[in-house]
Amino acid sequence: MRGLSFRRRKKKISLTVIQKAALWVGEVILAFAIGCMLAWFFGFTLTNVGQSMEPVIYSGDRVLVNRLIYEFKTPDYGDLIVFKPNGNENAHYHIKRVVGKPGDTVTIESGRVFINGEVLVEEVQTDSMEDAGLAEEGVTLGEDEYFVLGDNRNNSEDSRSADIGNVNQKDILGKAWFVISPGEHFGFLK
Repeated sequence: MRGLSFRRRKKKISLTVIQKAALWVGEVILAFAIGCMLAWFFGFTLTNVGQSMEPVIYSGDRVLVNRLIYEFKTPDYGDLIVFKPNGNENAHYHIKRVVGKPGDTVTIESGRVFINGEVLVEEVQTDSMEDAGLAEEGVTLGEDEYFVLGDNRNNSEDSRSADIGNVNQKDILGKAWFVISPGEHFGFLK
């Protein structure tokens, strides 16, 4: 005879359900951690200020910065590095192109860049420089120093000026690699 029963039935919980839930929670935590690491190292963004990098990067363009790359290698010729001049924490970040590496002697004569006496051949088309600045007599770079120039050479404050000077590797945040601003500039940087 079936009737009303006021006894509570014990529910059986399948161990596989608990295992599946724990696995799901673990996957969510792992995905979140990987997402945070990717955003930290590759998704750091900054807005370019000024016209010194035109026509590659325009004023107001938002740029992604790879902060991990220089943990494994050193900046190379042509890299677009992001740095604070002279390590000044109160300054805004600058984006410039590496033209001189540690040990190089950089000289600017007749509007052209010479590295160790050889004309610098660049992938990006730049105008002839009107002002050689500090590089007129030649600048020999120290052990961890880089010489950087803006692509818009006649409208750029860069290693030619005493305010910026040579960039020490410890002051480099990372490498600019992608413009995320919508429009015609969107994409990978050269």
